Amino acid sequence: MKLNTGMRCHDLCPRMEMEKLFARVREHDIHQIQLAFGKSISDYDFTTGRYSSGFARAIAGELEKNSIHVAVLGCYINPTNPVESRRRSEVARFIEHLKYARIIGADMVGTETGRLDPDFRVTEETYTEDAYQLLLKSMKEIVAAAEKLGVIVGVEGVFNHTLYSPARMKRFLEDINSPNVEVILDAVNLIHPDETEPEAQERVIDRAFAYYGDRIGALHVKDFVFDGQEQLFRHVGDGLFRYEPLMRHVKKMKPHIAMLLENSSQERYHGDVEFLQRIYDQV
Repeated sequence: MKLNTGMRCHDLCPRMEMEKLFARVREHDIHQIQLAFGKSISDYDFTTGRYSSGFARAIAGELEKNSIHVAVLGCYINPTNPVESRRRSEVARFIEHLKYARIIGADMVGTETGRLDPDFRVTEETYTEDAYQLLLKSMKEIVAAAEKLGVIVGVEGVFNHTLYSPARMKRFLEDINSPNVEVILDAVNLIHPDETEPEAQERVIDRAFAYYGDRIGALHVKDFVFDGQEQLFRHVGDGLFRYEPLMRHVKKMKPHIAMLLENSSQERYHGDVEFLQRIYDQV
């Protein structure tokens, strides 16, 4: 089976006018993307309050013209921002993106789960119950809107964010209790600095699929190394990540899932896909 791959639009092209951007994506024979409006489109203002269904239809028309599907509409906010006015502003921005998603045909609107710091710094407070409850408060409002609009919210765990482990994600899914929430699984993001050995990586991936494999709606794929506690991203195959456990689960449980490459490039993308396909075929 051929993997259902794509990549983040802002890794493929610099920020540019929308018509030129989607034409450039098509020229590189890429038909599935993660799209973050502000990182990719230069000639429109996407600040909250600018949405209209007519504007969304214009975007949808350009995507259709170039045979491009948006697997994830990226709206990466900090839903645990401790400054209440900023938290509410970010929640409002995400809810507006839900309206775009419905018309442009995106599978979901995606976000990570933030840190309990106004400047998004890594802090121990992010792992606390207070941070978790603030996340839950934000996401309940977002999910209520998603349910009314019939749109999926994609939630991505990261080892130094509020949802920092498969167990924490499992708890969140149970607490939020909505069919409109799915997981964007970036296995690299779940690997802590003390979990880089192949066996430890496999345990993290196995746990994620055991806890919520049925709720995984999209994958991010990249590679990594650590410099102390800081995770540094690398191109596929150039770091410490072991892809075999992930690919075994994909083959068994999630055929045709959208697999979006991160930190790839127009020069590397097709070679990176071939690398991943070989591993998938071998497992």
